[in-house]
Amino acid sequence: MTVLPGFIDAHTHLLLQGDPTAESYNEQLLYESTPYRAILAARNARIALEHGFTAIRDLETEGAMYADVDVRRAVDRGEIPGPRIFAATRAMAPTGMYPIVSDNWELELPHGVQPVDGVEGARLAVRQQVAHGADWIKYYSDRRYYFGPAPDSVLHSWVNFTDDEARALVDEAHRLGRKVAAHAIGSDGIAAALRAGVNTIEHGDGMTDSLLEVLVAKGVYWVPTVTVAYYVAGPRGGPWGPMVEHQRRAFTRGVKKGVRIVLGTDVGGFPWTELNQAKEFEYYVQYGMTPMQAIKSGTSLAAELLGQRDLGVVAAGAYADLVAVAGDPLKDVAELSRVRFVMKGGVTYLSP
Repeated sequence: MTVLPGFIDAHTHLLLQGDPTAESYNEQLLYESTPYRAILAARNARIALEHGFTAIRDLETEGAMYADVDVRRAVDRGEIPGPRIFAATRAMAPTGMYPIVSDNWELELPHGVQPVDGVEGARLAVRQQVAHGADWIKYYSDRRYYFGPAPDSVLHSWVNFTDDEARALVDEAHRLGRKVAAHAIGSDGIAAALRAGVNTIEHGDGMTDSLLEVLVAKGVYWVPTVTVAYYVAGPRGGPWGPMVEHQRRAFTRGVKKGVRIVLGTDVGGFPWTELNQAKEFEYYVQYGMTPMQAIKSGTSLAAELLGQRDLGVVAAGAYADLVAVAGDPLKDVAELSRVRFVMKGGVTYLSP
């Protein structure tokens, strides 16, 4: 048996059950109540823990308000089994720039995020989310992804917030002691998020060499969520297929440049019940990491991102969050998808 620190997934959605298409996303927000979705979230928390993920950063509830905080509270109180949860609550995007959006102006449909407009609106939204239990703040930096005409091979995007809005949002979060994650897929959205001063870039398919260099210079983490990229590419079509290859090349360059790449899967974007989150480790090795680098991306480096020195390590005085696998993951990283033992906080949740 090989013993490792408990895994950390830095990008999850407990309240979501797969959204490869707009229809699958809309169905959950329109036809499932928040209490029902919270019940599924409790199930998902258990799945994550049994797969060896003893901590997760849950990056917004997709229309389920602050239910992630309720799930976190239930786990912390021992009411349900689950990982340590660092919750981002509702996330933010400007009016009309995140689903559900309809041509029928007579209907007020559910919002997948908290709609936020203006500098003062951005500061207010941060305060509201922190007041309701947010450990992290997340916002959507961009949408509408496209490749420019030849010879332009860059993945572009439409930027959501003005620079003043984004900077105010980030400044207020930092003032209140919260770090900020930015959904940023295209190069334009990534650049805007970096100008705003975010702590982590989520997805980052459109990374360029110059953007990678900014990440290194500013110490910004990149959470690439490769597993979900493969899952949604087929159903979504359009640029989503080529985006996978674009991200793979950028990832390989990022490893060589020393970018701090942290494991995040975007599970919830794919169903919790269909794929093991630990598949993400395998992609990282395929993309150029050594097995040890991949393991650190989902343990010690992820703990660094979270600012949690007692996570991601096997050491005296640290949290007793441990997993064990039968084989040697340095020889076969797929062993990480076959966890045989899970302990969190000294309590055993899975054993042979």
